[in-house]
Amino acid sequence: MGRHVRVIDTRIDSMMDGIEFERVDITDRDAVEYACRDVETVVHCASLVQTRNSARDAVWAANLEGTKNIIAACRAHDVARLVHVSSASVVYDGNDIECGDERLPFANSAASVYVASKIAAEAAVLAFANESSTRVCALRPHLVFGPGDNRLIPNFLARRGRMREIGNRTFLSDFLYIDNFVDAVQAADSRMAKDASISGEAFFITNGEPIAFFEFVERVLAATGHPKIVGRVPAWVAYLTATFVELYYQLISRDIVPEDGMSRFAIRYLTTHHYFSSHKAQRLLQWRPRIPLDVGIRRTGEHYRNSLDRKSELGSEPYREG
Repeated sequence: MGRHVRVIDTRIDSMMDGIEFERVDITDRDAVEYACRDVETVVHCASLVQTRNSARDAVWAANLEGTKNIIAACRAHDVARLVHVSSASVVYDGNDIECGDERLPFANSAASVYVASKIAAEAAVLAFANESSTRVCALRPHLVFGPGDNRLIPNFLARRGRMREIGNRTFLSDFLYIDNFVDAVQAADSRMAKDASISGEAFFITNGEPIAFFEFVERVLAATGHPKIVGRVPAWVAYLTATFVELYYQLISRDIVPEDGMSRFAIRYLTTHHYFSSHKAQRLLQWRPRIPLDVGIRRTGEHYRNSLDRKSELGSEPYREG
């Protein structure tokens, strides 16, 4: 698009030509405000994912207070547009959602501190849209994956050869390939620049191809050249185990614990329908998913196979079992 891009993060692992990187903690209001100087559009995608109900203070600080800092920076610099990356989970209260759309209210009983903090953050952003000159919208992606993912796909690969399916494949879930989400962010920015009526709106963004969660997992494993899922655990056993695991971590640690799928929130997610309609985004943002799910899985598999090969050549293991 020929625009100058500034990226802020707490950790800068790599550099790219033509992109400015600044090491900034989103909970530092002054640093965030300085980073948003001379900016036309802010894309706010920073959040802390913790589906266990531990490290509550850190989650609220990053997800809500960090968002408030972004809002303050946009206000201070009179930023033209703010694209807030929310989550489809803001409407999930533990029950089935089948082809849900934006008429769904926020969940009354948030299933985790992550969901509660994302609800509060999105509400703050949409309220800001009504009280400022900054045009604002919230995008609600669901299970984003693709090359470079450092959470979802590596979690699968870390358990290759010993993964157990939870429950059965009755329940459907949405997924979103990263390129399609990038397209949606660009479409939101472009449409808001032309149409002020879009400001204050929220949009579900998915590939629109719901499948069973563990069918997706198995396709990813096949695409990366790894064995299929080797067994199955009843849902009630997994939920009971997750309950004890959460209690354990709440007792021994207030720190962030790496996500491993063993939380009550995650188990409920795996044993309910949760897929959404993106018709509103297609209509108002003039966006459609460009990359089909099977193509996204194939590209993701190629990326991780190449990563495994490169790391194998260096004599190191790409992922730790455990």
